[in-house]
Amino acid sequence: MGRQRAKSYAERVHAYAHAVVAGKAIAGRRVVLACKRHLSDLAAVEGGGSPYAFSAEKANRVCAFAENMVHVKGKWAGQRVRLEEWQVFLLGCLFGWVREDGLRRFRELYAEIPRKNGKSMLGAIIGNYLLVADSEPGAEVYSGATTLDQALEVFRPAWMMTLRNHAYREHFGIDLGGTEKNPGTIYQLASASRFEAVVGKPGDGASPHGALVDEFHEHKTPDLYDTMKTGMGARTQPLLVVITTAGVDTSAPCYEHRDRLAKELEAGALDPTVLVIMFGVDESDDWKDFAVWRKANPNFGVSLHEDYLRDRYREAMTSPARRNIILCKHLNKWMNAGQAWTDMVKWAECAAPGMRIEDFAGRRAWLGLDLASRTDVASLLAVVEDGELLRVFARHYLPSDTVEKPQNAHYRTFRDVGALTVSDGARTDFGQIEDDMRAWADLLDVQAIGYDPREATFLMDRVARWAAFDIVEVTQGPGNLSEPMKELEARIAACTIRHADDPVLTWMMGNVVLKQARGGGPVKYFYPTKERESSKIDGAVALIMAVGRALAAPAEGPEIFAEVW
Repeated sequence: MGRQRAKSYAERVHAYAHAVVAGKAIAGRRVVLACKRHLSDLAAVEGGGSPYAFSAEKANRVCAFAENMVHVKGKWAGQRVRLEEWQVFLLGCLFGWVREDGLRRFRELYAEIPRKNGKSMLGAIIGNYLLVADSEPGAEVYSGATTLDQALEVFRPAWMMTLRNHAYREHFGIDLGGTEKNPGTIYQLASASRFEAVVGKPGDGASPHGALVDEFHEHKTPDLYDTMKTGMGARTQPLLVVITTAGVDTSAPCYEHRDRLAKELEAGALDPTVLVIMFGVDESDDWKDFAVWRKANPNFGVSLHEDYLRDRYREAMTSPARRNIILCKHLNKWMNAGQAWTDMVKWAECAAPGMRIEDFAGRRAWLGLDLASRTDVASLLAVVEDGELLRVFARHYLPSDTVEKPQNAHYRTFRDVGALTVSDGARTDFGQIEDDMRAWADLLDVQAIGYDPREATFLMDRVARWAAFDIVEVTQGPGNLSEPMKELEARIAACTIRHADDPVLTWMMGNVVLKQARGGGPVKYFYPTKERESSKIDGAVALIMAVGRALAAPAEGPEIFAEVW
């Protein structure tokens, strides 16, 4: 028998899609959906009802270009790149699909790829291709990020690939600015094209043909993404590329963007010019099963070695403080805090959606109040006794001026689902908070309220005029918060607490980072803090104070006579 002909790159694109859909290649649900989309689009072309076509020539060309690049670090440094099947699929789809006029179909790529899976190398290859091989005169290609170090994560490999490949430089007529230590612009003088790193927004007059937004999850605002996208209007087939890991801030613009794309992918309603591929575990997967870790990491056994990943797995199993960041970066699970205090899986198990405070009228209850400031989130929490359970209800407040700021899309989402009370203007309406507190006091047998005296003294002086319950100042230190935190943590672990699945409170619980302080001896005291200013924890602090008041309360039981009769 003769040797079997090697498959072309275009054939490998289709073969990978078939293998994933058939379950022969390990992949998560959203990769399966991306492959199904590709195969469905091919079927539409064959049926004659598609405005697009798949160009095997273009798919082969970009993959051949990629395999003429060289690795720049690690054991393969200086050797030619050899694409894995998932990389062939991604590049082949991105550049192989074309419109009826022959121009590229996809104008945007959103790819979530965990760490150590060749993300930066892939971005560097795409950037170099857009610079010299995409038939765009005067191409401007940018590798953008929030810091220079981050922008160089993709740009430096692209620069080094060019430096170490003399044949590539000669063939395309490429010049390099800068040095290995401080790489500068990559030029193709014949076409007046350039590729450079940029921090924040590009300068006025920029007209990107290609833009690589690296680690979008770290961006506090969508400014760089928006500026790159709006600047592409004069280009015939521009490409905006977002290749990122998951992040630890679900209030960031990246999360809102990927959440929308994920829902559209699930619904089969993606913009036909946007390519989405998300490597990660599925929501139903148990991360404690090491087998699912391979699903999230397409370069398992190649650039990501099993022993390294098993070490991260063991670390996640034994270190709750490190678990969130490990699951985020290696399983692409979006989290809130990098070193979260709360086990959010257990917190989710404690949810009781649809639970109503009105169903617990007359029960003993304790309140917690964190007002923060008149321009920031204020949270009022109620902990209601129900046998061995504590049931949690929450109210959150913000002024409209804060909610409507461009970077606060998550607050608008909370408002729209009824989880956030918004007052007009620039200041939180403390009168509304007092009204809600009074309504709870009329409904429940409120025993006490714990509050942070900062910002709250005036309001609590008003409440003291009508309240029949104890009003207790709780200064925000480990002496007052450590024991309630331990109690709340134990109740979450045992599911002896139930919450109404309030999205704001869940977000805030995930933002809490545990800090430890020592007293006069070996005993450790805990207190809550956060990693960044945007990671609000006001509701979690109010809950801790409410639990603290419940801990301080005497157990309810039959009254006894003080004297013998």
